[in-house]
Amino acid sequence: MGSYDPPPPLPWRTTPLVESPILSQTAGCRIFLKLENLQPGTSFKSRGMGNMILSAIRDAPASQPLHFFCSSGGNAGLAAVSAAKSLGYPCTVVMPVTTEAAMVTKLRAAGASDVISQGKSWQFADAHMREVVMEEARQQGVQAVYLPPFDHPRVWEGHETLVEELRQQFPEGERPDAVVLSVGGGGLFIGVMQGLEKVGWGKESGTQVIAVETKGAESLNYSLQQGQLSTLPGITSLATSLGAVRVAPRAYELATQEHVESVVLSDAEACMGCWRFADSERILVEPSCGVSVALAYEPERLKQLVKNFGPESKVVIVVCGGARIDLDTLQKYRETYGPEIERMGLAEHVLSPK
Repeated sequence: MGSYDPPPPLPWRTTPLVESPILSQTAGCRIFLKLENLQPGTSFKSRGMGNMILSAIRDAPASQPLHFFCSSGGNAGLAAVSAAKSLGYPCTVVMPVTTEAAMVTKLRAAGASDVISQGKSWQFADAHMREVVMEEARQQGVQAVYLPPFDHPRVWEGHETLVEELRQQFPEGERPDAVVLSVGGGGLFIGVMQGLEKVGWGKESGTQVIAVETKGAESLNYSLQQGQLSTLPGITSLATSLGAVRVAPRAYELATQEHVESVVLSDAEACMGCWRFADSERILVEPSCGVSVALAYEPERLKQLVKNFGPESKVVIVVCGGARIDLDTLQKYRETYGPEIERMGLAEHVLSPK
């Protein structure tokens, strides 16, 4: 009898779906949190990067050693390193020189084989990685595998697994009325949209998808306003993890469907989402995630977005996570944006006694 090689373990984990009593009372509907911040790489990107790496391992010839390469100044790089290391493969990350030192430290601690700083933006770092770093690896006989941060079908397939889990976690016969998620380059959005169709919760089911961006990083909303796939002049938002000047073409295509709502909030609202979420749920997230969480603290806006909104409406917020946050940074957000949030009437701490 021939030997049997078991498949490699999944480099991502099934995350909890929890109903939040506090956020539900604040929002005026049932709020469910899909806790992607608990992924090995601290964000949903563990799914996309993990699936991309697993696919490359399956397709690779056994004669050449594999080495993975990711251009990212943040969460995609951390997810790639975590996934590759868990499967026993090296991963190099090339990032812009503007990336904070704390992220470099996290990447090295996660097991990156090398962390290279090059260029003032992701585009320059990506070009250097492909044209110089990966070419040098190939000349040394290594099979260099490029890991795109968001624009690849295998990345999207990895993100589809989030919806497959939701389907198992909701009671039989029930579905969410809306799924709220953040959009940067569009990889998560594409995966969720495709996943909803796959499990029967697509546009015919009535489930809405609310795609949230920050002002200054609203590349999806900008394209929708222009009526065609368009490129932002630049990124000015604090939520740099959403910093893609142009979304994947597939994201724009899917966002034109009528059950998708595109929402743009300010940096102040995104940061408010971070500190109020920490207060109410004891969970730290960065502004790219806080911008989606913020909708739970803006019930009037949420009511306008969700059709037939009411106390029994079920809204899933994808807590996409992120590593670029700590308590000191959170306090700075509160000090910087607190007065603006007060003026907007959004600063009340969660609940008032009845």
